[in-house]
Amino acid sequence: MPERRTFRDLIAANKRNSVLLMLLMFAFFLVLGGVLGGAFLVPPDRLWEGVAAGLGVGGVAAAIFGLLGWYGGTGTLMAFHGARKIRKQDSPQLFNVVEEVAIAAGVPMPNVYIMDEAAPNAFATGTSPDNASVAVTTGLLEKLDRNELQGVIAHEIGHIRNFDIRYSMLMAMLAGGLVILSEVLLRASFFRSNRRSSSNRGGGNQLQLVLVLVGIVLAILAPIITAIIQLAMSRQREYLADASAVEFTRNPEGLAGALAKLGGDKTPMECSNATESMFIVSPKVGLRGGADDLFSTHPPIRERIKRLMALR
Repeated sequence: MPERRTFRDLIAANKRNSVLLMLLMFAFFLVLGGVLGGAFLVPPDRLWEGVAAGLGVGGVAAAIFGLLGWYGGTGTLMAFHGARKIRKQDSPQLFNVVEEVAIAAGVPMPNVYIMDEAAPNAFATGTSPDNASVAVTTGLLEKLDRNELQGVIAHEIGHIRNFDIRYSMLMAMLAGGLVILSEVLLRASFFRSNRRSSSNRGGGNQLQLVLVLVGIVLAILAPIITAIIQLAMSRQREYLADASAVEFTRNPEGLAGALAKLGGDKTPMECSNATESMFIVSPKVGLRGGADDLFSTHPPIRERIKRLMALR
């Protein structure tokens, strides 16, 4: 386990990496917008005007999705997953566990939500510890004992303390925006192809045709590359949140037992690819055990448990 002073360095690295990844996402928006403008929005003789206009469109789209994530991301995510905000009398044990872990972590008490899902799972979101929220499924409350529940909550509050929640929420919103912009590019290229075929015109501006091809390639690759970056960072943050949970509870067995149950549970749960990495384990049944490859949202459960038990 990292020394206490090392956690500050890791949290600072999390923030730096988050800024770099956000800038990379913003660059994707600009490139896709520029290609869209130059290839599809203007005639060949005004290509560079179209590129400039497209850059502006891409920048505005990135800003809109970023602002939506910053100011409305929590409400959007909770509504998307059917989570309802609860009070202490609705689930006293859950509230008590969240309160005691928040005190141990030195963060404000987060808002608490429950999702009516039989599969055991949980996630945290928000832009900072001051406006954070934790959501758990009804299946989690039914299938875990108190020590295991404490371990899961400590993991999620670890994400809050480490500022992972800001990155995860904004990345989910920006990734969704990139998927929409990529779909627009693909549809525009299909429409252009049909229009050229029906008019039976040959030739055309070669540079604009190149932009069309580049646009198609980028529209296909941008979400994939974004997902790889998002997932690689997510796996490292899961390890740090696990270690943070042990720092708060001094009880690695609780989280290790919870992970074993969550990883082996076969109850189906609906989830989009954009929010999959936010959960403590993948909501998808076949992926709950985690993996150590580029396209896995979570590291292997066995490796997480091994690292946790080494912290005793």
